Amino acid sequence: MSSDGPGAGPGKRPGIADVARASRVSIATVSRVLNGSGQVSDRRRATVLRAVAELGYRPNEAARVLVSGRSRIVGLLAADTRRTGHHATIRGVQEAAGERGLIVAVSVVRTEDPADVAAAVELLLGQPLAGVVGVEFDDSVTAALELLPASMPAASARRIGARVSPVPHAHIDDEVAARLVTEHLLDLGHDTVHHLSVGPPPEEGRGRTAGWRRALEARGRRVPEPLPVTWDPTSSLRAARDDLPDDATALLCFNDETALGALRGLAEAGRRVPEDVSVAGFDDDPVSRLLHPSLTSVRMDWHALGRLALEQLVARIEERPAPDDVALPAVLVPRESSAPPRA
Repeated sequence: MSSDGPGAGPGKRPGIADVARASRVSIATVSRVLNGSGQVSDRRRATVLRAVAELGYRPNEAARVLVSGRSRIVGLLAADTRRTGHHATIRGVQEAAGERGLIVAVSVVRTEDPADVAAAVELLLGQPLAGVVGVEFDDSVTAALELLPASMPAASARRIGARVSPVPHAHIDDEVAARLVTEHLLDLGHDTVHHLSVGPPPEEGRGRTAGWRRALEARGRRVPEPLPVTWDPTSSLRAARDDLPDDATALLCFNDETALGALRGLAEAGRRVPEDVSVAGFDDDPVSRLLHPSLTSVRMDWHALGRLALEQLVARIEERPAPDDVALPAVLVPRESSAPPRA
């Protein structure tokens, strides 16, 4: 047989009817084979599968949904696919979905503008979805999740700290993690810890900067004014080089990329790490262990978080009981960049 066999003309994508004609069975029998039904003899199943292979037939997903009543497509909403935490979380969702025979369709929420949020949701809703996972690290994804129909199963992977949606989720608590690394620097003997902060002021709500502040307050230590920086490491380079006070002996950076810029900035200012300033990052990017000095950080298992979020969604799709919240712990990873202050 060939793709130009009975019923499949040149350039025409073969359909289920073509497979039925080539196999000399009914369309219903082909459907039962493709959907794994046991009500087909081994001989007929082999004939149908041989025709599928020779014709190059690929089931149409919408048709599969109509036949089986269940889609294999899971939508994923994310605001950024490049940053360490976002990328690793998406990869975790995709791997867990693949193990279950699910396909992940990614829609990027480009900004918090309501038009961009609505466009990202509409793109997914144009597919026959089984459900949606949100990488809820950004307010734009929260807004997108809130636009989903109430009948659509949904779950999210989130950092505790920002505004969040009411959908079931798996989470890592940024505030707890920030307190953990701040306490590590205080336990080494530093009087206080300075901070390079990304995002809005931490006075309200929860998050990394709020966790840093509360750790200092709990120890009765002076709380320095955070130095605001952007996601661009050159911003933290300038802040560490030009704005960090001369008496600073410990610096907590918002993430490992921020810490990379800070290490370069301190070097340009003639300040050694950790002899003059101890530096800690966040997320435990794989490059952190390769730096000189290697970077103290907090390991946030984003990959596992993505897998857990997918499992949360699957439980809702299959209508199985499951907790609405699953927590993953953060782990402190001390390395060469943090040490006791010089006498």
